[in-house]
Amino acid sequence: MKRGLVLEGGALRGLFSAGVMDVMMEHDVRFDGIVGVSAGAAFGCNYKSHQAGRAIRYNKRFAREWRYCSLRSLIMTGDLFGADFAYHIVPTQYDIFDNETFEKDPTKYYVVCSDVVTGRPVYHLCMKGGHHTFDWIRASASMPVCSRIVELDGMKLLDGGMTDSIPLAFMQLEGYKRNVVVLTQPEGYVKKPNPLMPIVRIALRRYPAIVEAMARRHEMYNAQTAFVKEQEKAGNTFVIRPPLPLPIGHTSHNPDEMQHVYDIGRQTAEELLPQLLSFLQNSQPSVSSM
Repeated sequence: MKRGLVLEGGALRGLFSAGVMDVMMEHDVRFDGIVGVSAGAAFGCNYKSHQAGRAIRYNKRFAREWRYCSLRSLIMTGDLFGADFAYHIVPTQYDIFDNETFEKDPTKYYVVCSDVVTGRPVYHLCMKGGHHTFDWIRASASMPVCSRIVELDGMKLLDGGMTDSIPLAFMQLEGYKRNVVVLTQPEGYVKKPNPLMPIVRIALRRYPAIVEAMARRHEMYNAQTAFVKEQEKAGNTFVIRPPLPLPIGHTSHNPDEMQHVYDIGRQTAEELLPQLLSFLQNSQPSVSSM
């Protein structure tokens, strides 16, 4: 039975997921496939490259670097998170991404993006390291209004969370029958309509399909959390979620704040580890992923 890992986004709330993943990696928890959305894609790639600790390390190191994330970057480049620095310079010069291990590990790694023309999700399988994969991850994490549209492989792409925030159903359709879902909002969270829709409508006025998807995003998200809960009760899905709302915004320039959210993820994973291992023990992965 194939085992999957599903990683929600949430910008720097994703450091909670990074803490969870590092504990799982340290205990040799293996998956046949991983799907990441937005920050889930940006941080989850380190699972396939076997680089526990990398996500929290570079986020803290560059917390106050304007080229990494800043209003200055948004004004100068059109991207709040610097497209070139964050997604190409950091992983090749400062905190090296292990492309060789990423490629050797047989775990299938999917990222979710949103096609702004069709308003539909795009699921891309990344099995090769390097700049092309880095751009797919960038596209998955490119928040509307705060990022330029990423033109890649003939498509115009933005943040995958706009169209499929929690792709558990996708993984099930791909044949992953036993899934671990890492959420970045606590149980009972209900998403409300986006108060910034007037700005979104102006910024993306040339792409009515994605504007409509954004207007309905809260409905999609709440239906997905209900589906996750249903699958959790059915026994085929194990959910790891923060115990309380995470004390961090979409962005942060405070390394201590980042570390705190990461530590909450670690503590949550460590507390749930016996149940997680029990959930997975009867569904050994079909390939060796670590």
